Parts: sequence; structure tokens; C-alpha cells
Amino acid sequence: MTTLLQPGRISPMRKVPAHIERPEYVGKKRPKTGESDVKSPEMIERMRVAGRIAAQALEEVGKHVRPGVTTDELDVVGHEFLLDHGAYPSTLGYKGYPKSLCTSINEVICHGIPDDTVLRDGDIVNVDITAYIGGVHGDTDATFLVGEVDEESRLLVERTREAMMRAIRAVAPGRQLNVVGRVIEAYAKRFGYGVVRDFTGHGIGASFHSGLMVPHYDDPSLRVELVPGMTFTIEPMLTLGTIEYEIWPDKWTAVTADRKRTAQFEHTIVVTETGSEILTLP
Repeated sequence: MTTLLQPGRISPMRKVPAHIERPEYVGKKRPKTGESDVKSPEMIERMRVAGRIAAQALEEVGKHVRPGVTTDELDVVGHEFLLDHGAYPSTLGYKGYPKSLCTSINEVICHGIPDDTVLRDGDIVNVDITAYIGGVHGDTDATFLVGEVDEESRLLVERTREAMMRAIRAVAPGRQLNVVGRVIEAYAKRFGYGVVRDFTGHGIGASFHSGLMVPHYDDPSLRVELVPGMTFTIEPMLTLGTIEYEIWPDKWTAVTADRKRTAQFEHTIVVTETGSEILTLP
């Protein structure tokens, strides 16, 4: 089951028609940061639209996940879907990132760049896609099974999704943000999974990453109180082995140091008066 993934060839950046609004960071080295964690009802409504389009794009890409397909072909599917719905692919040009989504295969924790790597029977692949439309972002991802996958990998994927959903259900006004990590880590520990610490969920809205950090491990020092109108992502990355990692020379692709498999799921949510609402549903 140990795979030694190698970097593939990356195709040129895809074009986006001029009429589609771009985020402020496109063409710049660094994005602007800093916005209120609490959004207006009007902005949340726009985020519902962005989130729905991102979720539909993810669903469409997922239909194309099968043995023999390259990750670059998945990028084409996601790119075209977003453009057809008037949305900009948020990752394209973010801090120089060259593609319209991330494809993280097997031991890749996150930020894998689509290239000419061919998906093989038994692989797992995470697809992370974000839509920018109406001046706001909607960010989501899911891990897909490629053909016939071994039981250990299938359970890792299933339980990573469950960890995310448990954390979402634990969100409620008056609680502290660390409830997210506490719930995820407690669940992951049952199965001996590692919980990645250095890549976290984040605040989101007009900014792709607003500055709010959402750890997926129990951090008692995190005293941020959840209040209605707060928007952020929950995106746990669970591993079959170590949480230590290495970054490829492309400066993006993070792989587990022991090359064991890892899975991730993500939703953008808003805190409501009674709990939370998922904004990235198709």
C-alpha cells in the first residue's frame, strides 16, 4: 500500500474570461488579510451562493474520479464548472498557486498541484475547491475513492468525514472555538489516527483566509467565543501514521514523512443562533 508519489508535469495556468470578477490577490505576492469574523446577513447570503457553487463543482469533479484519469483533467473539470457558473477559482493565482483546485493523492496531506499524474485503482484523492463570486469565497473539499480501495483506507476516509461532521454539530454560540479541535481529536484517537496540526481551518468571507485559525486538535489556550454570524472552515486532515510532513520543491505539496495515507474533508460554515449551518452544500 505504500506509494511513492512523484511530482508530475504541470500544464500552463488556465485562462479566466475578463468578465469574471477576480479576488484582490490575483497578480500580487500576498493577499490582504483582516476582516471581521462576524458577517452581515447580506454577506452570509452571498456566501451561500459561493458555497453552493463550490459544492456543485466538487460534486462534478467527483464524478470524474476514476482509474486512468489525470489530476490535471480533474482541474479542467473544476475550472470549467466554476467559470460556467460565473465564479473565479479562488486558488488560481493565490500566492502564486498555479491551478484551479488542489488534488492530494494518498500520502499528500494537502495542497497537491494537479499535473499529469494518473489516478490508479486503489488510490484515494482529496479534491479541494473554492469559488469566488459576489465578492466572497466558498471553500470545500472531499476525499474520493479511486476504484477498489483497501479497507484501511476506506475507513480512514469515512471516519475523517465523520470527524468533520461531529465538529460541525458541536458548534454553537457561547461555546469556545476549541470545541472543534477537541471533538475531532477525541474521535480520531479512538482509531489511532494522527491529527495534522500545522494546517488548520480558517476564517473566510471577502478574504480567502481572514486570519482566524481553526485548529483540528484540542487547544485549551484557544479562548475565542463562537457568536452568531461567524464564518469559518472546518477541514480535518487525519493520518494513518505520523503527522510529521515534508514539503516538495514546488513549495505547496505536503506529504506525510512516513508516506502513510491521509484524508481530509472540509465545509464552510456559519454560526447561527442555535448551532451552525453548512454553507457548502450542493
